Amino acid sequence: MRLGYFAMPLHRPGRLWTETLHEDREAVILADRLGFHDAFIGEHLTDNLENITNSMLFLATLVNDAPRIKLATGTTNLSHQHPALVAANAAMFDHLTGGRFIFGISPGALPSDAEVLGILDEDRNAMFAEAIEVILKIWEGEPPYDIVSASGRFNVSTRRSMDLPLGVGYLPKPLQSPRPEIVGTVVAPFSKGVVEMGRKDFHPLSANFLLPQWVATHWGKYVEGKQAAGVEADPADWRIARTVFVADTEQEARAYGRDDANSPYRFYYEQMLRKMTKLGRLGLFKRDRNEPDEAITIERVLDDLVICGTAEQVAEQLVAFQEETGPFGELVYAGLDWVDEKLARRSMELMATEVMPLVERHGSGA
Repeated sequence: MRLGYFAMPLHRPGRLWTETLHEDREAVILADRLGFHDAFIGEHLTDNLENITNSMLFLATLVNDAPRIKLATGTTNLSHQHPALVAANAAMFDHLTGGRFIFGISPGALPSDAEVLGILDEDRNAMFAEAIEVILKIWEGEPPYDIVSASGRFNVSTRRSMDLPLGVGYLPKPLQSPRPEIVGTVVAPFSKGVVEMGRKDFHPLSANFLLPQWVATHWGKYVEGKQAAGVEADPADWRIARTVFVADTEQEARAYGRDDANSPYRFYYEQMLRKMTKLGRLGLFKRDRNEPDEAITIERVLDDLVICGTAEQVAEQLVAFQEETGPFGELVYAGLDWVDEKLARRSMELMATEVMPLVERHGSGA
């Protein structure tokens, strides 16, 4: 099983932006040194706490400082800009990384991002579906393209102005052929979007804030899409993110991982509870869809979604988790605010050097 890294990222209020950007870079550099397979970075325009506004721009600063790890947008919000811009910039980034680019995509979920761009009342899921089709056609096509999108919003052509002998009218293609790996984050139980991912040979990444029972619903949907395309689904293509903290002692793990008032894990899920309540998506935290909202407390969410302990304890919890979901190809470690840099770094180190070998040993029957 591969080990990946994912950060939304979410920082405490009052921290300097320069400081948190530096911290987020250091986390990816550390992941690279520890042999993590890839690093996904999220983006928002209008969230003061999740303050990376463009994941591709941020990742470009890491091309040389993290020279081995694959660099992944997690995600590029496709409703936010014209797909021709995304296609061109992603193609260039793939060349800058030497083919280490993973193209993570989503519609863009934050309403305030949509409002500031004047698309709050638009169907952003439809815009997303339209945009990715245009991007793929650009990468597959040649000038003058003449791409007509479903709504006409994203039509692409260079017919009137191209001068091919002069080199004008071309849109760039990625280094990887026929395209970079495309990954979609899945944030809903029984997601129909996962079926489409299977059909289109995109790969799912199940969100870290979903209960194990809801994560387990994604594989069947992916298989359904693959079968529709006449292809066998490969568990190696499925990534699952989890919120994990590993420490040298159980006491340290419990304190920093959930119990202390200053715990970044507690802060993260307090924020997620508030956001999902406001968005009307509190059901993500329900063990049963008929549960009343009052049953969802921060203590229960931490019990359900934070995996913490010593290396041996975390490995045991991850093995039990995998038995509930079935096989998958990559465990994606969720990166949080570094309230204590030493503990945060140590957790990533223990995850790579002790937890994953224990999980692998269990999988091999050793």
